[in-house]
Amino acid sequence: MLDDLCRQLEQRWHREIPISSAMGIEVVSFAGDELIVRAALTPNVNVHGSAFAGSQFSLASLCGWGQLHMQLARRGLDASIIFVDGRIQCLKPVRADMAARCRLSEEATAALDGLASEGRGRCRLSARIESGGELAAAFTGTYGLKL
Repeated sequence: MLDDLCRQLEQRWHREIPISSAMGIEVVSFAGDELIVRAALTPNVNVHGSAFAGSQFSLASLCGWGQLHMQLARRGLDASIIFVDGRIQCLKPVRADMAARCRLSEEATAALDGLASEGRGRCRLSARIESGGELAAAFTGTYGLKL
């Protein structure tokens, strides 16, 4: 079932957010509380031969969005996920394929738990961009949820 959810998420991104396909974004795995997505360097390279910061931001923000999407699917809820705000700190150049990891936060769990009674929620999620086994960027995003 989790593999099906991963495949459905990737297909939805590629269908509804065409740039995600052009960026080569793939859903790698979902383990219940952690979502991992990746993107190849080649379609995301900048003039310096490293990953474009905007691509890193997009990968990380989609990873957070995807984490919420997966949690909603597991709960059988159909809600809109709205990206509200985000910040990325690029710590080192990314010169190889990159992966984003987003773990479910307590704040996000509370927002999801309150969604049925409140009809809306808001939370922050963090994602790490890793490349070559090292932390390359840290992202924090705010997302809104609405039934």
